Amino acid sequence: MHWPDDLLAEIRNAGLYRHMPTIEGPTDTYVTVDGSRAMLLCSNNYLGLAAHPNLRESAVAAIGQTGTGSGASRLVSGNLALYDNLETKLAEFENRESALVFSCGYMANLALMTTLVGVGDVMFSDSLNHASIVDGCRLSRARTVVFDHSDIEDFKRKIESARPFRRGLLVVEGVYSLDGDLAPLDTLIRVAENHHLISVVDEAHATGVHGINGRGAAERFGVSPDIVMGTFGKALGSAGAFVACSEKIRELLVNKSRSFIYTTGLPPAVLAASSAAVDLVKSEPGRRRHLLDIADHMRNKLREMGYNVPAGESQIVPVIVGENEATVRLSRALLDRGVFAQAIRPPSVPPGTSRLRVTPMATHTWEDIERALEAFYQAGRTEEII
Repeated sequence: MHWPDDLLAEIRNAGLYRHMPTIEGPTDTYVTVDGSRAMLLCSNNYLGLAAHPNLRESAVAAIGQTGTGSGASRLVSGNLALYDNLETKLAEFENRESALVFSCGYMANLALMTTLVGVGDVMFSDSLNHASIVDGCRLSRARTVVFDHSDIEDFKRKIESARPFRRGLLVVEGVYSLDGDLAPLDTLIRVAENHHLISVVDEAHATGVHGINGRGAAERFGVSPDIVMGTFGKALGSAGAFVACSEKIRELLVNKSRSFIYTTGLPPAVLAASSAAVDLVKSEPGRRRHLLDIADHMRNKLREMGYNVPAGESQIVPVIVGENEATVRLSRALLDRGVFAQAIRPPSVPPGTSRLRVTPMATHTWEDIERALEAFYQAGRTEEII
């Protein structure tokens, strides 16, 4: 059987071969990557909660009281009391009637797309939406209409050209994970309301970081979409995801969404850690303020050095290199200097836009950031990128 070798050769020749770097120790400000000690600047652990003692202690206590697994799907015997406690806390945190926890964000998005719309309906999806949304659109059997990224006028045109339809749904992300830009939710939600569309905002990369209370980009823009999806596996330092919605939508998801019905419940330790993380987001707003300050500083300084860094207001700082192999070389040069910033290449980003996705954490100090910027300067000069 030679075809796997042929396919792998094609991947290597295109400069797209990947391997999974081995991380030792907790996901924290510094880690050991494939045997090298380095500052971690490519994690989604934005608030630095993955190693927080409150989460660790809550997880350990839950294991002691409840064991290591839920044992079944939530509709059989896996709906632990920890779920009820977490969902009550989430509904209060998001200022919604209800919330439903899923095993991961991918499953949550599949559930939403396939439950809310179907044949005869239309899904209006931003062109840069995450793969989980794209796959959910495909599986829903609704007609998917893609509009240009964050383009309000194109969105309006697509609504008019898509008529007639039974139900319409707008789905966008609050913060786009590879470009670091925020969706113009104030305008998008208003247009959706004017055209009687259901609005869904994926706040995976915004929950805990944006908004005065950490609810996400929608809170930052002062709007209230019909449904919000958020995750625990990023800024909240745990695992899993949730949907914040009305009681009726929750009831529909429980009864119709295959990715909920046919999945084993999360382990007790994960549920307890997630609950502790929500408490920290509420009680320590200084974490997100510091995070956004250091990200903004990095964005400005990297641009001053000559790097191609788009304007933005989020914790995600994309450093666009362009060519695949040059991006990998820059990543390696940084690792040699004690900074881990992984190369992001197609199909995650369009061809010709390979980049480093730089993501500081709230636990990085100003001294850490200056050390990282010096590494970027030296590596960029060595690789002739700046």
